[in-house]
Amino acid sequence: MCGIAGILSRPGGAPPDPRTLRRMIARLDHRGPEERGAYRDHRVAIGQTRLSIIDLAGGAQPLANEDETVWIVFNGEIFNYVELAEELRAKGHRFRTRSDTEVIVHAYEEWGEECCTRFNGQWAYAIWDTRRGRLVLSRDRVGILPLYLGRAPGRLLFASEVKALWADPDMPRDFDRRGLAQVFTFWSAISPRTVHRRVSMVPPGHLVVAQGDQSTMRPYWQPSYPVATLRGEGLPDVAPHAHALRETLGRAVKLRMLRADVPVGVYLSGGIDSSVIAALCRAEVGGSLRTFSLRFKDRDFDEGSFQRVMVERLGTDHSEVEVGYDDIARVFPDVVAHAEVPILRTAPAPLYVLSGLVRSSGYKVVLTGEGSDEMLAGYDIFREAAFRRFCARRPQSTNRQRLLARLYPWMTRSPARARSFAQAFFAKGQERLRSPVFSHLPRWDAAQALWRLFSADTRAALGDYAPVNELETNLPPEVPFWEPLSQAQYLEVRTLLGEYLLGAQGDRMLMGHSVEGRFPFLDPEVIELCNAMPPLVKLRVLDEKHVLKATMRDLLPPEILERPKQPYRAPDAQTFVQEGAPDYVVELLSAESLRQAGIFEPVAIERLLGKCQRFKDVPPSNSDNMALVGALSTMLLWDRMRSGGPDGNPDAPLRVDVDRTSA
Repeated sequence: MCGIAGILSRPGGAPPDPRTLRRMIARLDHRGPEERGAYRDHRVAIGQTRLSIIDLAGGAQPLANEDETVWIVFNGEIFNYVELAEELRAKGHRFRTRSDTEVIVHAYEEWGEECCTRFNGQWAYAIWDTRRGRLVLSRDRVGILPLYLGRAPGRLLFASEVKALWADPDMPRDFDRRGLAQVFTFWSAISPRTVHRRVSMVPPGHLVVAQGDQSTMRPYWQPSYPVATLRGEGLPDVAPHAHALRETLGRAVKLRMLRADVPVGVYLSGGIDSSVIAALCRAEVGGSLRTFSLRFKDRDFDEGSFQRVMVERLGTDHSEVEVGYDDIARVFPDVVAHAEVPILRTAPAPLYVLSGLVRSSGYKVVLTGEGSDEMLAGYDIFREAAFRRFCARRPQSTNRQRLLARLYPWMTRSPARARSFAQAFFAKGQERLRSPVFSHLPRWDAAQALWRLFSADTRAALGDYAPVNELETNLPPEVPFWEPLSQAQYLEVRTLLGEYLLGAQGDRMLMGHSVEGRFPFLDPEVIELCNAMPPLVKLRVLDEKHVLKATMRDLLPPEILERPKQPYRAPDAQTFVQEGAPDYVVELLSAESLRQAGIFEPVAIERLLGKCQRFKDVPPSNSDNMALVGALSTMLLWDRMRSGGPDGNPDAPLRVDVDRTSA
């Protein structure tokens, strides 16, 4: 993993400023602390900070083809690079390194811009084709790695993180109000929109081609599911799907364990997903296995007993870190600075602490179970939607309502204990039962209720903007013809997976400590296999990830396979109202700071903070949790915008330093 950045000047304009490029890559040093490189000519300047994983000695960037007419900066891994290199050699291409980066260069020469469709990996890259005067940007299928675009007078900027774009003095440091509205609806802004003014994000599975005065953005891949069919009698046979999943997922794990020139560890949460990955590592690769776990001092959130079951079962070399309220509050400003977006939950913070443990243990690559819930229907939101559809067919049935208790066995404050509230909650959106967004309406309504915190100026700027209507209007035309579960899975991938779970909670928390994450459940073969499965193979009644459990019965103990679903959570609002809470909470949520920022209504925030402080020993409601964390993270980001953040050292030496402006 690395950080990449660049500047493309308008034809006939001044060459890109080399000092600006150096400042940009200096701000990405945490993504690649081991070496830097830069290339510059009359049109483009591209640079990289490197975290060496493959071909430690020979993979320095920017890297070129044989005649130095095609240059690349690349963040990520192409796991099938060995096979692609063999194919390209057979076509006459000559290689100077053993790196996957050089494979991309030759693949572009051979197959053009669409070469990325042949890659099994995770990436964000920029190719500068000097012969055509063409800049090609590409981001992997599901958005594991970030890639931002900024527009300044006379030039197009790109970078792995927004803070690098801010190194250009002409880039504004201000919020895009519609981006904020999307965060306070979907939990994330939906690419290409971001929360930053004049900054966009290359959407997952997209290419950007800039040539002359024009730039175009187009998809090369998007999730696809079978067209809904009339249900036949009986349930589909799970066995063939389980067999195919075992083989495909096993290959994905093996590929991600072995395609590295450094040791690879595994996250072990105690849930089924990370346990599957760890067990397959042992089965497919063998040898010693290094695992890392996150523990919580608050036992309502802790999964330590399940982690120990897997550690003993697999005999791993294990390390863990325990996190409490004070730890989350201490690192939260750094978490927001790395995430570069407001967040409605503190969940990224403990993962930031965990990646610090990985790095301090001498590891810089870990496998995780992320993506399983999206691919195999593991989230509560999928079961909730199925339950709501089930109840809608007989809304007066009391027997059907009794199933409510089975939805949240892990929750201390389960909705099943407040039956009238729960019935009202699950009745929401029944008039839109046939809408493709039906599954997500309760979640989006709950988050959008936080708009009550917005200031009058923010509300005026938003006008009649309706994020849900905008999303629904722009859905691909085939979505209405999919099964309801497929529609829900698509929405989860489109709105939450790339920019929040893989971005703010994944890549940013890992790279904050220079650690690369690898995600076997997001292998393209695994994705296509899971998307093609019948819904009842993935979610059978209320049994989530049914096929995965069938797949792993011989490798996982009953304690893991049969445990109730418990999503990853962390203490939220309570974190910031305990004794010894950091000063930044009161300072940033003060009336003066709120008036300066202009985003929130000071009186509304004062009431919210006072309520949480008065009842600090009582778990806040879901709404109050999201409201306090969302407001505080937004204000932390606003404060970081004002300061611009640390500049790093723009004068650090470059391993690759090519300047052709004098030619």
